[in-house]
Amino acid sequence: MGRARIAVLVSGGGTNLEALLNAQERGEIPHGEIVVVLSSAAGAYALERAKNHGVPGFAVPRRGRTQGEFEAGLTEKLTEYGAEVIILAGFLSILSEAFVKCWPDRILNVHPALIPSFCGRGMYGLKVHEAALEKGVKVTGATVHLVNEIPDGGTILLQKAVEVLPGDTPEVLQRRVMEQAEWVLLPQAAELVCRRAAEEERV
Repeated sequence: MGRARIAVLVSGGGTNLEALLNAQERGEIPHGEIVVVLSSAAGAYALERAKNHGVPGFAVPRRGRTQGEFEAGLTEKLTEYGAEVIILAGFLSILSEAFVKCWPDRILNVHPALIPSFCGRGMYGLKVHEAALEKGVKVTGATVHLVNEIPDGGTILLQKAVEVLPGDTPEVLQRRVMEQAEWVLLPQAAELVCRRAAEEERV
């Protein structure tokens, strides 16, 4: 059985990308291979992480482009590298419904909360953890879901709960959620979708 070709889309430091690359090197994504990393921001450190692991990385800047121009740039690179699965790993740019429809059940996104809690417009990064602490919840976590044309929606693949501890700051909670949930779930979800893709190709 072949390996599905994975493109990882990023916008910043690339800690989730690093977790995926390390998992791949440990053999935890046997049905997939990360073949390219694309960043919506020029100079993102995630591109350096990709280089350190021998994976091609490119900036496809969102700033100064229309949505159509930006997505055309993404599509050009995705096509060039034969991407079959897309993982949004800290990717902060919104993708259009038309773009998403071109990749049915092949776009994965990670959200640092237990959907449907603390999700929706404006909920990303530290803002999610700030909201969780303000609400006073005792448990938070992360969700990996397939992106579809439904705003803030999609098919939930995996979720993992993480305890909120007394004295947590948004930064401390963010790190715990990444270490205990995001970095665990992302490789598992990647393997799940890549295995499906490989099976479909075989059929």
